[in-house]
Amino acid sequence: MRRQLKFTAVLLIIGFLVAVQYNTIQKPEERDTRDMWAIRNDLSSEKKLHSELLSEIRSLDETIRTYESLSAENTGSALKETVDKLHDEMGMTDKIGPGIIIEVEPSPESIALGADIEQITPDLLTRFVNELNRVKWSALEIDGKRYTTLSSIRDINGFTTVNGLNVSSPPFTIKVVTDTIEDGEKVYNTLHASTIHDDFYLDNLILKISEPKEQIEVKGWKEEIHNLQLKELRKGE
Repeated sequence: MRRQLKFTAVLLIIGFLVAVQYNTIQKPEERDTRDMWAIRNDLSSEKKLHSELLSEIRSLDETIRTYESLSAENTGSALKETVDKLHDEMGMTDKIGPGIIIEVEPSPESIALGADIEQITPDLLTRFVNELNRVKWSALEIDGKRYTTLSSIRDINGFTTVNGLNVSSPPFTIKVVTDTIEDGEKVYNTLHASTIHDDFYLDNLILKISEPKEQIEVKGWKEEIHNLQLKELRKGE
Protein backbone atom coordinates (compact mmCIF):
# COMPACT_ATOMS: atom_id res chain seq x y z
CA MET A 1 0.00 0.00 0.00
CA ARG A 2 2.81 2.39 0.93
CA ARG A 3 4.57 1.56 -2.33
CA GLN A 4 1.41 2.44 -4.30
CA LEU A 5 1.13 5.78 -2.52
CA LYS A 6 4.73 6.64 -3.36
CA PHE A 7 4.18 5.62 -6.98
CA THR A 8 1.04 7.78 -7.17
CA ALA A 9 2.87 10.77 -5.67
CA VAL A 10 5.69 10.44 -8.21
CA LEU A 11 3.17 10.30 -11.07
CA LEU A 12 1.43 13.45 -9.77
CA ILE A 13 4.73 15.33 -9.65
CA ILE A 14 5.68 14.20 -13.15
CA GLY A 15 2.23 15.15 -14.45
CA PHE A 16 2.49 18.58 -12.87
CA LEU A 17 5.91 19.24 -14.44
CA VAL A 18 4.67 18.11 -17.86
CA ALA A 19 1.65 20.40 -17.56
CA VAL A 20 3.83 23.39 -16.65
CA GLN A 21 6.16 22.71 -19.57
CA TYR A 22 3.24 22.36 -21.98
CA ASN A 23 1.70 25.60 -20.75
CA THR A 24 5.03 27.39 -21.22
CA ILE A 25 5.33 26.15 -24.78
CA GLN A 26 1.75 27.08 -25.64
CA LYS A 27 1.98 30.53 -24.00
CA PRO A 28 5.48 31.90 -24.50
CA GLU A 29 6.42 35.25 -23.02
CA GLU A 30 5.30 38.20 -25.12
CA ARG A 31 8.07 39.60 -27.25
CA ASP A 32 8.91 43.28 -27.23
CA THR A 33 7.70 44.39 -30.68
CA ARG A 34 8.73 48.02 -30.34
CA ASP A 35 11.08 49.36 -32.99
CA MET A 36 14.62 50.49 -32.21
CA TRP A 37 13.73 54.19 -31.99
CA ALA A 38 10.94 53.55 -29.48
CA ILE A 39 13.33 51.55 -27.31
CA ARG A 40 16.00 54.27 -27.62
CA ASN A 41 13.47 56.92 -26.59
CA ASP A 42 12.42 54.89 -23.56
CA LEU A 43 16.05 54.33 -22.63
CA SER A 44 16.75 58.05 -22.99
CA SER A 45 13.82 58.88 -20.72
CA GLU A 46 15.02 56.39 -18.11
CA LYS A 47 18.57 57.80 -18.23
CA LYS A 48 17.20 61.33 -17.84
CA LEU A 49 15.13 60.23 -14.84
CA HIS A 50 18.18 58.51 -13.34
CA SER A 51 20.22 61.67 -13.79
CA GLU A 52 17.50 63.78 -12.17
CA LEU A 53 17.31 61.43 -9.19
CA LEU A 54 21.07 61.57 -8.71
CA SER A 55 20.97 65.37 -8.85
CA GLU A 56 18.16 65.39 -6.29
CA ILE A 57 20.14 63.08 -3.98
CA ARG A 58 23.21 65.32 -4.25
CA SER A 59 21.06 68.37 -3.52
CA LEU A 60 19.52 66.74 -0.44
CA ASP A 61 22.95 65.65 0.80
CA GLU A 62 24.19 69.21 0.43
CA THR A 63 21.18 70.49 2.36
CA ILE A 64 21.86 68.03 5.19
CA ARG A 65 25.52 69.06 5.34
CA THR A 66 24.46 72.71 5.45
CA TYR A 67 22.13 72.12 8.39
CA GLU A 68 24.76 70.13 10.26
CA SER A 69 27.32 72.91 9.89
CA LEU A 70 25.03 75.75 10.92
CA SER A 71 24.70 77.22 14.36
CA ALA A 72 21.28 77.45 16.02
CA GLU A 73 20.77 81.13 15.11
CA ASN A 74 21.44 80.48 11.41
CA THR A 75 19.12 77.50 11.12
CA GLY A 76 16.08 79.72 10.56
CA SER A 77 17.55 81.42 7.49
CA ALA A 78 18.62 78.03 6.10
CA LEU A 79 15.09 76.68 6.55
CA LYS A 80 13.69 79.74 4.75
CA GLU A 81 16.05 79.16 1.83
CA THR A 82 14.91 75.52 1.66
CA VAL A 83 11.24 76.53 1.70
CA ASP A 84 11.86 79.12 -1.04
CA LYS A 85 13.62 76.46 -3.12
CA LEU A 86 10.72 74.03 -2.67
CA HIS A 87 8.23 76.75 -3.65
CA ASP A 88 10.26 77.33 -6.81
CA GLU A 89 10.40 73.60 -7.65
CA MET A 90 6.63 73.31 -7.11
CA GLY A 91 6.02 76.19 -9.53
CA MET A 92 4.59 78.53 -6.92
CA THR A 93 6.82 81.45 -7.90
CA ASP A 94 6.66 83.61 -11.02
CA LYS A 95 9.42 83.03 -13.56
CA ILE A 96 10.88 85.51 -16.01
CA GLY A 97 13.57 84.62 -18.52
CA PRO A 98 14.36 83.79 -22.14
CA GLY A 99 12.31 81.18 -23.94
CA ILE A 100 9.70 80.51 -26.61
CA ILE A 101 5.94 80.80 -27.03
CA ILE A 102 3.98 78.04 -28.77
CA GLU A 103 0.48 78.50 -30.16
CA VAL A 104 -1.63 75.34 -30.44
CA GLU A 105 -4.20 75.95 -33.17
CA PRO A 106 -6.66 74.00 -35.34
CA SER A 107 -5.15 73.03 -38.68
CA PRO A 108 -6.22 75.16 -41.70
CA GLU A 109 -7.67 72.05 -43.37
CA SER A 110 -9.94 71.27 -40.43
CA ILE A 111 -11.17 74.87 -40.40
CA ALA A 112 -11.81 74.84 -44.17
CA LEU A 113 -13.78 71.60 -43.89
CA GLY A 114 -15.78 72.91 -40.95
CA ALA A 115 -14.60 70.14 -38.64
CA ASP A 116 -15.43 70.40 -34.96
CA ILE A 117 -12.61 71.81 -32.86
CA GLU A 118 -11.94 69.30 -30.12
CA GLN A 119 -9.78 69.45 -27.02
CA ILE A 120 -6.22 68.22 -27.14
CA THR A 121 -6.07 64.70 -25.73
CA PRO A 122 -4.12 63.93 -22.52
CA ASP A 123 -1.98 61.44 -24.45
CA LEU A 124 -0.95 64.02 -27.08
CA LEU A 125 -0.22 66.68 -24.47
CA THR A 126 1.86 64.18 -22.49
CA ARG A 127 3.81 63.26 -25.62
CA PHE A 128 4.51 66.95 -26.21
CA VAL A 129 5.87 67.36 -22.67
CA ASN A 130 8.01 64.23 -23.10
CA GLU A 131 9.42 65.66 -26.31
CA LEU A 132 10.15 68.94 -24.52
CA ASN A 133 11.96 67.00 -21.80
CA ARG A 134 14.64 66.05 -24.31
CA VAL A 135 16.14 69.51 -23.76
CA LYS A 136 16.69 71.75 -20.75
CA TRP A 137 14.00 74.17 -19.61
CA SER A 138 13.22 75.82 -16.28
CA ALA A 139 9.50 76.67 -16.36
CA LEU A 140 6.47 75.59 -18.39
CA GLU A 141 2.98 77.05 -18.62
CA ILE A 142 0.19 75.27 -20.52
CA ASP A 143 -2.88 77.40 -21.21
CA GLY A 144 -2.11 79.54 -18.16
CA LYS A 145 -1.54 76.52 -15.91
CA ARG A 146 1.91 76.02 -14.42
CA TYR A 147 3.40 72.60 -15.16
CA THR A 148 6.20 71.05 -13.08
CA THR A 149 7.59 67.57 -12.52
CA LEU A 150 4.94 67.19 -9.82
CA SER A 151 2.08 68.08 -12.18
CA SER A 152 -0.39 65.66 -13.74
CA ILE A 153 -2.11 65.55 -17.12
CA ARG A 154 -5.33 63.57 -16.93
CA ASP A 155 -8.75 63.04 -18.44
CA ILE A 156 -11.37 64.12 -15.90
CA ASN A 157 -14.99 63.65 -16.94
CA GLY A 158 -14.03 63.81 -20.61
CA PHE A 159 -11.90 66.96 -20.28
CA THR A 160 -8.12 67.20 -20.56
CA THR A 161 -6.74 68.75 -17.38
CA VAL A 162 -3.43 70.00 -16.02
CA ASN A 163 -3.30 69.87 -12.22
CA GLY A 164 -7.04 69.25 -12.23
CA LEU A 165 -7.83 72.40 -14.26
CA ASN A 166 -9.42 72.11 -17.71
CA VAL A 167 -7.28 72.92 -20.75
CA SER A 168 -9.10 75.17 -23.22
CA SER A 169 -10.04 73.96 -26.67
CA PRO A 170 -7.53 75.24 -29.25
CA PRO A 171 -6.29 77.83 -29.78
CA PHE A 172 -4.31 78.13 -26.56
CA THR A 173 -0.76 79.10 -25.63
CA ILE A 174 2.19 77.19 -24.19
CA LYS A 175 5.10 79.14 -22.71
CA VAL A 176 8.56 77.67 -22.13
CA VAL A 177 11.11 79.59 -20.03
CA THR A 178 14.78 78.60 -20.12
CA ASP A 179 17.85 79.61 -18.13
CA THR A 180 19.67 81.11 -21.13
CA ILE A 181 18.85 82.26 -24.65
CA GLU A 182 21.06 79.39 -25.90
CA ASP A 183 18.80 76.90 -24.12
CA GLY A 184 15.81 78.65 -25.72
CA GLU A 185 17.36 78.13 -29.14
CA LYS A 186 17.88 74.43 -28.36
CA VAL A 187 14.21 74.09 -27.40
CA TYR A 188 13.21 75.91 -30.61
CA ASN A 189 15.40 73.72 -32.84
CA THR A 190 14.38 70.48 -31.10
CA LEU A 191 10.66 71.14 -31.43
CA HIS A 192 10.99 72.30 -35.04
CA ALA A 193 12.81 69.09 -35.99
CA SER A 194 10.50 66.84 -33.97
CA THR A 195 7.94 64.43 -35.40
CA ILE A 196 5.51 65.68 -32.75
CA HIS A 197 4.12 67.96 -35.47
CA ASP A 198 2.81 64.87 -37.27
CA ASP A 199 1.08 63.68 -34.09
CA PHE A 200 -0.65 67.03 -33.72
CA TYR A 201 -1.61 67.14 -37.39
CA LEU A 202 -3.30 63.74 -37.11
CA ASP A 203 -5.52 65.33 -34.44
CA ASN A 204 -6.25 68.33 -36.74
CA LEU A 205 -3.91 70.58 -34.75
CA ILE A 206 -0.75 72.52 -35.57
CA LEU A 207 2.06 74.07 -33.51
CA LYS A 208 3.22 77.62 -34.23
CA ILE A 209 6.57 78.07 -32.51
CA SER A 210 7.94 81.57 -31.98
CA GLU A 211 11.56 82.53 -32.37
CA PRO A 212 13.44 82.50 -29.04
CA LYS A 213 12.67 85.63 -27.05
CA GLU A 214 14.82 87.44 -24.51
CA GLN A 215 12.11 87.66 -21.89
CA ILE A 216 9.00 85.59 -21.19
CA GLU A 217 6.99 85.51 -17.98
CA VAL A 218 5.01 82.61 -16.55
CA LYS A 219 2.88 82.89 -13.45
CA GLY A 220 3.35 80.76 -10.38
CA TRP A 221 0.79 78.32 -8.99
CA LYS A 222 -1.42 80.46 -6.76
CA GLU A 223 -3.73 77.82 -5.30
CA GLU A 224 -3.51 77.27 -1.55
CA ILE A 225 -1.65 74.12 -0.49
CA HIS A 226 -3.36 72.17 2.27
CA ASN A 227 -1.05 70.49 4.74
CA LEU A 228 -2.49 67.17 5.92
CA GLN A 229 0.47 65.76 7.84
CA LEU A 230 2.70 68.41 9.38
CA LYS A 231 1.63 70.37 12.46
CA GLU A 232 3.29 73.40 13.96
CA LEU A 233 4.54 72.83 17.51
CA ARG A 234 4.16 75.41 20.21
CA LYS A 235 7.31 77.19 21.27
CA GLY A 236 9.38 75.18 23.70
CA GLU A 237 8.12 71.75 22.56
